[in-house]
Amino acid sequence: MIGSQLFSDSMHLPTLPLAGFWFGDSATATAENVDKVFGIITWICIAFFVLVVGMMIVFIVKYRARPGHVEQPSPSHNNALEIIWSVIPILLVALIFFLGFNGFMDMRTPPADSYDIQVIASKWNFTFQYPNGASSPVLHVPPDRPVRLVQQSADVIHSLFIPAFRIKQDCVPGRYTYQWFTAHTPGEYDLFCAEYCGLDHSNMNSYVKVHESEAAFQEALAELSKPPVWGPDWGEKLWREKGCKTCHSNDGSAIVGGGPTWKDLWDKEETMADGSKVTVDHDYILESIRKPQAKIVGGYQGVNMTAYPESLVKPAEVDAIIAYIQYLSDAYDGPTKEEAEAAAAAAEEGGEATDGGGSEAAADDQPAADEASESSESTDEEPAAPEAGEEE
Repeated sequence: MIGSQLFSDSMHLPTLPLAGFWFGDSATATAENVDKVFGIITWICIAFFVLVVGMMIVFIVKYRARPGHVEQPSPSHNNALEIIWSVIPILLVALIFFLGFNGFMDMRTPPADSYDIQVIASKWNFTFQYPNGASSPVLHVPPDRPVRLVQQSADVIHSLFIPAFRIKQDCVPGRYTYQWFTAHTPGEYDLFCAEYCGLDHSNMNSYVKVHESEAAFQEALAELSKPPVWGPDWGEKLWREKGCKTCHSNDGSAIVGGGPTWKDLWDKEETMADGSKVTVDHDYILESIRKPQAKIVGGYQGVNMTAYPESLVKPAEVDAIIAYIQYLSDAYDGPTKEEAEAAAAAAEEGGEATDGGGSEAAADDQPAADEASESSESTDEEPAAPEAGEEE
């Protein structure tokens, strides 16, 4: 393409770590293109800065006031000069537009074989969901493979910004937005919300982990798809990953602008904003997750918690959250962590034994099956006709 060739040719300008100084090292091909455009614009600015300031110094010295100096009439019009200072800026602006638009179209057109990761932004965290059902507050991606982020917001406008990738896109309620990249340098890179979204906006950050290989990425996804064995452990993990910790403490402390603490919450009688009484039990917690504005505790009328439908918090995850709240209230009567781990290990061993035993049993039974088959075949054969002189 002519555009790609022109863009490539323009890169022969002297290089300076200008983009790296402002944005940090680049980790994607997209970032490298952005840095090149940034470098071109910076060099143009440097050239004009030197020209303008240099001419200003020359004129100050040459035309300074001095004794005996007589003012000369100033020229009012020069066609050649006016054409030069009009045409050159127009050409430079056109060049900048062309290079920027060419890069923008590339950034907005993901390859057809891109790997899709769902992004759900909410106050005040990001949740990344993968095709195998795994989810994580950290963005895991494979190296050298196009990745498309399919973004949505559960409440207000957020913006997912990865400085090292030079990409940023708003997450808008009620619609999907997209951005893509191909990360070529393994490592961990900062990820921020770049749109003011409320009280804890400055704490809405995470990071991107670019794995060393596709195999390492798939291994990480397999681990992420396995929930913790013990209910309270899983509940604590969800408390961190789903953003619950931004509004609900687990140690009894109050969070400014947040909701009630989960410490000693289970079976507690709460007074609602309308004066009614509600006991914190399974139904109340489920309703508070699915419809948080249905019953508001007195003193927390200004807290607008985001609703979590089943697409964001599955029924099994609700059970784990309840188990964690019970655990924080010394009311958890389920199996101990050791018992849960032992039961899980036994179930896993039992599954392996069943598979292996089934194969061995099938092998042991094969001769008997063959004998039974032969017997069946001999039984099914028609009896031979009796010879003469023999009784039937």
